[in-house]
Amino acid sequence: MPEITISVDRETAEAWNAASPQDKQAAQALINLWLRRLLFKTGLSLDEIMDRVGRKAQARGLTQEILDSILKDDSPGS
Repeated sequence: MPEITISVDRETAEAWNAASPQDKQAAQALINLWLRRLLFKTGLSLDEIMDRVGRKAQARGLTQEILDSILKDDSPGS
């Protein structure tokens, strides 16, 4: 099966690394299903989905400053 790489926050990476092979396999199956539904069943491109998520986040109060702070806190070496 082909593989993709995604960036996650430190806590998620630590939890993944500590998970059993069975838990990782189950999580991979769920993530695969979620991505397929998100990307194929919506009829939207990934860019369109990301735009929608961004608009919803802004409507809920996420500012560029908050986003920059979150990204800085999750960057490698933080």
